[in-house]
Amino acid sequence: MEDVRYEVDGAVARITIDRAERRNAMSFTVMAGLREAFALAKADDAVRVLVLTGAGDKAFCAGADLGGIADLGEAAAHDGRGLLPALFADLWGLGKPTIARVRGFALAGGFGLALACDLVVAADDAQFGTPEIDVGLWPYMITVPLLRAIPPKRVLELMMTGRRVGAAEAERIGFVTRVVPVDELDAAVDELAATLATKSPIVMRWGRDSFYRALDLTADDALAYLQAMLTVTSHTDDTAEGVAAFAEKRAPRWTGR
Repeated sequence: MEDVRYEVDGAVARITIDRAERRNAMSFTVMAGLREAFALAKADDAVRVLVLTGAGDKAFCAGADLGGIADLGEAAAHDGRGLLPALFADLWGLGKPTIARVRGFALAGGFGLALACDLVVAADDAQFGTPEIDVGLWPYMITVPLLRAIPPKRVLELMMTGRRVGAAEAERIGFVTRVVPVDELDAAVDELAATLATKSPIVMRWGRDSFYRALDLTADDALAYLQAMLTVTSHTDDTAEGVAAFAEKRAPRWTGR
């Protein structure tokens, strides 16, 4: 995986875009490497949580590598642009919690990549934005992850103005889970990942999948689907174990069944 690092520590897979000299901009090679890394994390039953970040201290990801795109022919460039929404789909369909660890810039496609993760933990130097309008483009491909995390009119304002959003405002808007000082970022991410890793893997997967599916359904269809999922989940071994552990005042022992 060129320009992408994949590391596993216990139950946590850490994926790093490793192009610090380019502020971790996403080339087509990087996007292909991320897809490969996401597939590895999904297939590994020992991995319970995925953390996505960028190398260095300047950026999580500054967006697409425009120079690399310009070098391709139009047909290849069009097809290649489909890699970014494929990354979003990979993250949503991972079946495991995902955390974006953000330092510095998360712009354009990098902003979308961060918000395609379930949770975002940001250092207080983080900046988010959609600067495409300033170079005569529009952030089409990140519209869906932004609309899943931010009120629509605020998304439109950010897209039309191209302004930067600091970490404190991002937390107020609600698309950042937690903001911490730079020197506390890794500890905060590790703590959150460790908490998520203690949960039932099957309930986490089904519950997380139901959250994303319900976003795309009408209210009536969502409620019927969620009622069915509650019935199915209540018959799992992990639900029985969780109820027993609560009654016996002990930690549950999950089997993922």
